[in-house]
Amino acid sequence: MQEEQLDIFDEAGQHIGVKARSEVHRLGLWHQTFHCWIYRVVEGRVEVLFQKRHPQKDTCPNLLDITSAGHLLASEQPSEGVRELYEELGLSVRFEQLSKIGMIRDVMSSPGIIDKEMCHTFVFVCEQPLDDYVLQKEEVTGLLWVRLAPLEKLFAGELTEVTAAGFLVDEKGKATDTKCKVAQADFVPHEAHYYEQVFMAIKRLAGLD
Repeated sequence: MQEEQLDIFDEAGQHIGVKARSEVHRLGLWHQTFHCWIYRVVEGRVEVLFQKRHPQKDTCPNLLDITSAGHLLASEQPSEGVRELYEELGLSVRFEQLSKIGMIRDVMSSPGIIDKEMCHTFVFVCEQPLDDYVLQKEEVTGLLWVRLAPLEKLFAGELTEVTAAGFLVDEKGKATDTKCKVAQADFVPHEAHYYEQVFMAIKRLAGLD
């Protein structure tokens, strides 16, 4: 199967060509991704839904990350990224139902990879029970709700851990309800400004800014 081909961009955001995903990461080239954060409001408190990444992922295995995200392939538009919600979570959503945060640049590094993303970032409020989600087993091994207020304090260094509640799936595919404490090291290390912009946008959309 041919490797995914991605549009690449210069520092000014100008399109400069197309390269294979592995080369894009190896060379540290700017490329586009689709990010969608799901949240809900429970008794006046905002909760954000995180996915747990599969242990075999090439970047950030086993860490908590954006509810749903993926690369935009060459020539794709951000609106086409909505497929990630269905592929990863079994959630059928129209692009028009999403609230746009904007394009956020985010850079992360791991051994052999420099991931320079132009993240087209969106938010979706969803009250669906966790039992109704259908996870893509090769990508996602759990879904966990985390309250936004303590989460902000965690990333500000004011707390050392917060509570996460949801379910995790074992290697046999069995889902188990869980409630656990998580530290900042348990989350994908997106840049601080990325998390700040996302959290501010969610609070604004929830009417809490």
